[in-house]
Amino acid sequence: MTIVTLVGCGKMGSAMVRGWVASKVADTIYVIEPSGLPGDLQNMAEVELVEQTLPSDIIVLAVKPQMMDAVCRTLAPGTATILSIAAGQKIANFEKYFGDTHPVIRAMPNTPAAIGEGMTVAVANKNVTPGIRNIADRLLRATGRVEWIDDETLMDAVTALSGSGPAYVFYLIEVLAKAGEASGLAPVFAMSLARQTVIGSAALAGYDAETPAETLRQNVTSPGGTTEAALNVLMDGRMQDLFSEALNAATSRSKELSK
Repeated sequence: MTIVTLVGCGKMGSAMVRGWVASKVADTIYVIEPSGLPGDLQNMAEVELVEQTLPSDIIVLAVKPQMMDAVCRTLAPGTATILSIAAGQKIANFEKYFGDTHPVIRAMPNTPAAIGEGMTVAVANKNVTPGIRNIADRLLRATGRVEWIDDETLMDAVTALSGSGPAYVFYLIEVLAKAGEASGLAPVFAMSLARQTVIGSAALAGYDAETPAETLRQNVTSPGGTTEAALNVLMDGRMQDLFSEALNAATSRSKELSK
């Protein structure tokens, strides 16, 4: 029997609960959320709204980073592993509250977790047993794909790439649509084309996951064709430099937030 306590049931927290219930990875889910449970969670037999931590295997902290200190002061985790999905919160922060022998996992999901298509990267301290790590992996995998790393310092770059990454993709949709408008397409039509093109391309990348992205790109590019003409502009180095600069900025900001 796996018992989980979730602290914070906003968009990400509630998405995790739905994934846990659907995949049956938790037998009992206690939720601490002052504003109450979202409507669709209220009738789930596995989910119970509580006011304080109860004996659990894992306590998942899904509150905003600026609320974390106040929340940790109120927790009495006992032997439960702490699993945080808050950006910029180092494992050492939690060891400060619960002791350096307490098991702690730090994870960085992204917003596609809300539809079970998330990308989560996790790192555990030395006190997390293989059994508890397996439970945490199943909990995180209920909302998408999971990768584990051993070096926590990489989490800033992870945050910059996959944590913030959905915003870059959504911005690409905006940019494509505006470029379409500039070429004479009606705004609504341009947005429809841009949005579905990104959706379909992402779905193809997922369906054909063994094929490198470079090969998928080449498959669309006929020599001397329209795609090649566009790529000659996009691949002159400016786009790569811009994305590298953007990720460096996000990585630096993640480091600042974790201090």
